[in-house]
Amino acid sequence: MSTIDAEFRVTRGSFVLDAAFSAPAQGITALFGASGSGKTTLLRLIAGLDRAPGRLSVAGEVWQAARCWVPTHRRALGYVFQEASLFPHLAVRGNLEYGWQRMPADARRIGFDAVVDWLGLAPLLAHRPHQLSGGQRQRVAIGRALLASPRLLLMDEPMAALDANARAEILPCLERLHRELELPILYVSHALDEVARLADHLLLIDAGRITYQGGLTEGLTRLDLPLAHRDLASTVIDARVVAHDPVLQLTRVARGALAMELAGLHGAPGQPLRVRVAARDVSLALIPPQQTSILNLLPARVLELADDAPGQVLLRLALEDIVLLARITRKSAQALALQPGLAVIAQVKSVAVA
Repeated sequence: MSTIDAEFRVTRGSFVLDAAFSAPAQGITALFGASGSGKTTLLRLIAGLDRAPGRLSVAGEVWQAARCWVPTHRRALGYVFQEASLFPHLAVRGNLEYGWQRMPADARRIGFDAVVDWLGLAPLLAHRPHQLSGGQRQRVAIGRALLASPRLLLMDEPMAALDANARAEILPCLERLHRELELPILYVSHALDEVARLADHLLLIDAGRITYQGGLTEGLTRLDLPLAHRDLASTVIDARVVAHDPVLQLTRVARGALAMELAGLHGAPGQPLRVRVAARDVSLALIPPQQTSILNLLPARVLELADDAPGQVLLRLALEDIVLLARITRKSAQALALQPGLAVIAQVKSVAVA
């Protein structure tokens, strides 16, 4: 598998960035960390907008090394900033064509009409930027970056300045791009819900250092990492839609032998669907309960326990080939005598599955 390999060191006042990582050159890699942790600094170094000692290669192409420096305009990348920064004198079509027209026809890897369709921009092509909502402007900015035919797309918290409605407008577009493009995306965020919904690979950065690099699910569920101890700690499960119950308004999804029911009708049978289960929405039993309202009763095995918030315990549970987090009270853990290796029933309400 081709990779994005980077290593940089830079000192700015009291802040030191000393970060190295290797990420797949496909799918979405989320660069996640608190404000001030170095996310944007690292992204700008990758783009060549800032310069510091280091090395960088993308899918085997060296962009920076000891005696090599490829300037930004020669790096085959697209960059989407927090603010859309569209050209105010151009309509949407003109903004989209800006990068498109500067690429030789035989070098264009993405079609104009395809990008317009993916991002739902057809009704907006004649509009000027001042006539667009925040979400619409950001969709145009993403489209403009894609039409430059990049080998790498950098997105620096593209939804940080948007309200909830605009974010809900953008997220399905990003999911569709993820499904239909092989283009690697490095996605900077400090919003865990965005990362859980979009990412395949995860880079955690803290105080200028990469503290974890690896698969999303492992990064979310490792008890020695901070994400598992957040209030919204969760597990993501990449499943497929099996069937719908239109009368009861339920969707059945499965991953191998693991099956779950979700409230509402989602996707089409056979379609991939990522679901998220919050640790606080998982309860445990030692035997299958009778006459319960909870639809998802999942046989599991305790892998690990750790103290969490005051009076609470966090558990890692093995379900088939995935790990599920559960957060319960210490009293409940003691009453059930929970310990590694114990077989349990993980109970998940259908209405709690996102």
